[in-house]
Amino acid sequence: MTILWLLLFYISPALSDNSYDAFLNCLSLYSPNSTVSDILYSQSSVNYTDLLNSTIQNLRFTSQNTTKPILILTPTNQEQIQASVSCCKNYSLSIRVRSGGHDYEGLSYRSVNSSQFVLLDLTNLRSIHINSHRGTAWVQSGATIGELYYKISMKNNTLAFPAGTCPTVCAGGQFSGGGIGTLTRKYGLSADNILDAKIIDSNGKILDRAAMGEDLFWAIRGGGGGSFGIVLSWKLRLVQVPEIVSIFIINRTLDQGAIGLIYKWQYVAFEMEPDMFLEADIQPNINGTEPGAVFQSLYLGRCTDMLTYMQVHFPELGVWTSDCREMSWIQSAVYFARFGDADPKILLDRGLQFKSYNKGTSDYVIDPIPFPAWEGIFDWFRSNHSGLMYMISHGGVMSQIPESYIPYPHRGRVLYNIQYLVGSKDASDIEAPLGWLQGLRTSMTYLVSTNPRRAYVNFRDLDLGRNDVGRNISYENARAWGEMYFKDNFKRLALVKGEVDPENFFWHEQSIPPLIVEGKNY
Repeated sequence: MTILWLLLFYISPALSDNSYDAFLNCLSLYSPNSTVSDILYSQSSVNYTDLLNSTIQNLRFTSQNTTKPILILTPTNQEQIQASVSCCKNYSLSIRVRSGGHDYEGLSYRSVNSSQFVLLDLTNLRSIHINSHRGTAWVQSGATIGELYYKISMKNNTLAFPAGTCPTVCAGGQFSGGGIGTLTRKYGLSADNILDAKIIDSNGKILDRAAMGEDLFWAIRGGGGGSFGIVLSWKLRLVQVPEIVSIFIINRTLDQGAIGLIYKWQYVAFEMEPDMFLEADIQPNINGTEPGAVFQSLYLGRCTDMLTYMQVHFPELGVWTSDCREMSWIQSAVYFARFGDADPKILLDRGLQFKSYNKGTSDYVIDPIPFPAWEGIFDWFRSNHSGLMYMISHGGVMSQIPESYIPYPHRGRVLYNIQYLVGSKDASDIEAPLGWLQGLRTSMTYLVSTNPRRAYVNFRDLDLGRNDVGRNISYENARAWGEMYFKDNFKRLALVKGEVDPENFFWHEQSIPPLIVEGKNY
């Protein structure tokens, strides 16, 4: 190792026009058992652009003005990742880690400023090992949620995992930030059900839960990606679902009382039994001309029981036998992914994700929004530039888990999460929807949570604030956006960061800043 460091001393003062060759030499020294030329791409490589754009879901960040990585690595094993970390440190390069490319702000593959960085793309790390007898699974960070769902169902149709509804999102990003989905009220977040993990830290060491310690293990389950290390894989606790579940999707126009139904939904969805998930969305042009509401439900049981429950607890919605469908849990995952009655194998297709020029942000609601305010909210959706508003109910087990259990703090009295989303097929048409989104969110200021106004880190939004340029960032400045995502847990995250990555090697515009104090007190 001494000889290796002496060699690197002479080849690694800085990267220049020969960056590819110099970095390749470094990788070869650290990873002598691999053909590293097969995993390294420079901006002049033939496949560079196709590889970079392959999983970018937000086309706003494919423009020529976007700061792109000087190198892309597509490792196939952990030794190559360790070598990548070591070589980036040798050359004082930042490293960004991408698993599925769904980051709303693209921070896993772009830099907002002009700083040089290397992109580590985990697309080749996608293995999934299911132990149905123990009810556990090991999942690499580059595996998609759809692949996980499908492979679980092939082993046992009464096992599942609580995660999101978009099948092309990868485990690395979703689990790092929490993971909300149709089973959240019954079993909690994805991150609530992680038993172990393997991570490569800023020193290039591979650590499992025992080796990393409970503080770091706490931080990586919901503290957001790209701050503490590179998570290679996750050990999951699988959950029980019945052989048959029930779903319904109901549209309601303004003439059918959509506003009153949304108003009532706030009160009943939070209080429903954990087996019932009921989402409410506001969409424009639901009947071709006016906005309306969409209600989507998953019930862990038969239609007869679900219909009886709805007739008692939310009769105003008017759910009838003809609205309800019974199916397996894996088929419900297909349905919520908007693939209808397709074969579950469709969840394995990574190319089905619709790409657009888009922007998202979020809120949390603690006190029900008054009826007159809902009338004003619906008026926003009469605009030709309006987007969508998705509302995911909490309650159930989410109200029972302490705010400090993992970094995700939005528990207790939180009624629901709001996701606002706008998009366009054409880059020239996105500016007006962006203005609409900003206006709607501003109008919601006094209707949602305050002190702080909460947000969900998996719906990342740089308009909430960002770190200073470079690695010498301020904890106090970062509190402005950090406490929106994590509330009081933000300080503990910063203290953990100060322990495991004091030099702030893993950095991006909304990464956790290191807080270093004498005698940590979590």
